[in-house]
Amino acid sequence: MTEDQPELTRALGAWDVAAITAGTILGSAIFIAAAFVPREVPHPTLVLALWLAGSLVAIAGALTYAELGTMFPEAGGQYHYLKQAFGPLAGFLFGWASLLAIQSGGIAYIAVAFGDYLGSLLPFVSTHQAAFSLSLGPWHWQPTTAQLAGVAAIALLSAINYVGVREGARVQTFLTALKVASLVGLIVAGLAAPAKASLDWTAPLPRGNLAALMGLALVAILGNYDGWYQATLSAGEIKRPERNLPLGMIGGTVVVAVIYLLVNVVYFRAMPLEAIGQSTKIGEDAATALLGPIAGRLLAGAVVLSTFSCISSSIVGGSRLCLPMAADGSFFPWFAKIHPRFKTPTTGIGVLAVWSAFLVLSGSYEQIFDYVLFASFIFHAATGLAIFRLRRTMPNVERPYRVYGYPLVPAFFTLAMIGLVVNTLRERPFQSAMGVGLVLLGLPAYLWMRRSHRLTRSGS
Repeated sequence: MTEDQPELTRALGAWDVAAITAGTILGSAIFIAAAFVPREVPHPTLVLALWLAGSLVAIAGALTYAELGTMFPEAGGQYHYLKQAFGPLAGFLFGWASLLAIQSGGIAYIAVAFGDYLGSLLPFVSTHQAAFSLSLGPWHWQPTTAQLAGVAAIALLSAINYVGVREGARVQTFLTALKVASLVGLIVAGLAAPAKASLDWTAPLPRGNLAALMGLALVAILGNYDGWYQATLSAGEIKRPERNLPLGMIGGTVVVAVIYLLVNVVYFRAMPLEAIGQSTKIGEDAATALLGPIAGRLLAGAVVLSTFSCISSSIVGGSRLCLPMAADGSFFPWFAKIHPRFKTPTTGIGVLAVWSAFLVLSGSYEQIFDYVLFASFIFHAATGLAIFRLRRTMPNVERPYRVYGYPLVPAFFTLAMIGLVVNTLRERPFQSAMGVGLVLLGLPAYLWMRRSHRLTRSGS
């Protein structure tokens, strides 16, 4: 980076970090994908036990990442941890997979969920309503109004984050506060209302390969928690990162964990377990069953707000990822550009927005997101191992925050991630292979980028 190159502004406090963390985690999953858990494990005690286990894994992950984040308080998060522990190729493959699918695919997935739930409030927005039709020979394109709504949300929130980190942080904090308040309202009203369903907590355990089913259910739960590490990607813009990063990350994750457990109790009071598993919009269906149709529509509005906020926080983190890669010479140099006035990575924001919107309109976001979920578990496991390696190879590097319960807490997190990798590989070999394939596509890209960088430096 040259001396006159603008730098990121450290403008984010602990509340902003907590808002990014909670805002990313609290997307659409608890309102939609939570039905997957009782579908795989139809037993109320096991369902709550698995949600508790998932909460502990996510909290252990936040504690682990907090130490690494205070060691390397720079934009890029996991990229730095993997690069320092295992070399530049490991960091690049993470950044490559994140830009190609993990961050962009997640944004696209949530954007379509935003459009889908917006249809509950605006009937002309629907995943079944074509906006227009375009044919070019054998190629036929027919985007839905829900897809266009998702693209519009990506464009608006990218524009807000483009003009400044403070502006984006204010919007993020406001949206996160509103959706936490709406979830607290659902919990209070849902626990106070008369129960519509009764569950047998001591029923016999389900038959079959229970361990494999619990593993798949835990994958879904940790998918609901995806994002507890998001603030580390923006560490270069956090004030007093040694304090605010761990405080905001851990606090935001714990708050979400409590909300998730209580929301599931509300679901249990609203509907039989079998009906929960069959629901495609469990949040709206449970609110309607327990509190009436008006509550169901209000809940649909809360999901719209929640997904909107999740898109915003994902843009904040994902757009910063390519900054250190470009600075290291392993990615296109123009990704290192910081806007001289706004002090934001405008190239990263623009490219992430365009690619995410393309995934929305192409309809390929769901397959890509499913494939890369397996790869993300591999990167989490590697990051868990990184804390042990860096404790040995960099013992003298300042660690303003040391993970509580070391080595047990990071070992618990790492072993949980390795277990999920093994279980997913066994139960879903095709999706796992595709996820690994997407990551390995980064190998030729890495070699080409590094070669181009060397040629550029030798020619200068």
